[in-house]
Amino acid sequence: MSFPSTAAQLVTVVAEGEKGGNHESLSPFLTGGGALVILLLLLWITTRFNRDR
Repeated sequence: MSFPSTAAQLVTVVAEGEKGGNHESLSPFLTGGGALVILLLLLWITTRFNRDR
């Protein structure tokens, strides 16, 4: 697959996506809450490994 054909397909997908709006199954609160939980977990893990001994 060449770069121009891939770029053309991407432009087509983006143009079609503007008509439909957001996907119905994606809840912004669920997505944001999940991201927050993952980031807090990573912060907790980082602080556990970064203790001065």
